[in-house]
Amino acid sequence: MTVSVVARDLFKAYRDGERRIEVLRGVDLIVEPGDLVAVVGQSGTGKSTLLHLLGALDRPDSGSIVIGGADLSVMKAEELATFRNQAIGFVFQFQELLADFTALENVMIPGRIAGLSGQTLQSKAEQLLLEVGLTDRSDHFPSQLSGGEQQRVALCRALLLEPPLLLADEPTGNLDPEIGEQVFELLVSLQKRRGTTALVVTHNQDIARRCGRVLTLHKGVLHES
Repeated sequence: MTVSVVARDLFKAYRDGERRIEVLRGVDLIVEPGDLVAVVGQSGTGKSTLLHLLGALDRPDSGSIVIGGADLSVMKAEELATFRNQAIGFVFQFQELLADFTALENVMIPGRIAGLSGQTLQSKAEQLLLEVGLTDRSDHFPSQLSGGEQQRVALCRALLLEPPLLLADEPTGNLDPEIGEQVFELLVSLQKRRGTTALVVTHNQDIARRCGRVLTLHKGVLHES
């Protein structure tokens, strides 16, 4: 399952006391179904802001975002929440796993939110953990897992409902280089196997170059690298 992503003329600004800080200044973006795209740029240029807009975690001040034909600008809050749950998988630099849930339970969370239950949901979660080599860690809590293991759990959680779009914000940024490489290889392998459209925000130029396309966010505008 896969989708296209089309963003037109995105503007986003924030208030810092009396100052108005313009982060995105007319971003245009087209991602074809099944593409793996890296977004790079200096810290503070708005890469995470762009990902949050594409992931329906925030709304732009102006401009449009259409994902797989669905126009996010016309959706109400409840519709956006459902869309996020079913159509978008998120992977963050800090895994955001729930401390009181096991690895398996953390992976199952999107399914629970979607109202799913039973053996089918558990089997899907177990299969994903098997694919990333964590079957023997499924009953461990996040505090019992290494950083790389936690990130693999987070990747499984993001892909549980087979979302057509995967958004990853510095997925290897909190890991040492060797473990980060392993996590990225798993991300690419799972993405290609499922044909998922994916955008990866990263500071790692080696990782960026291995994506099919690299975009640079500079002064609030995206440029082809």
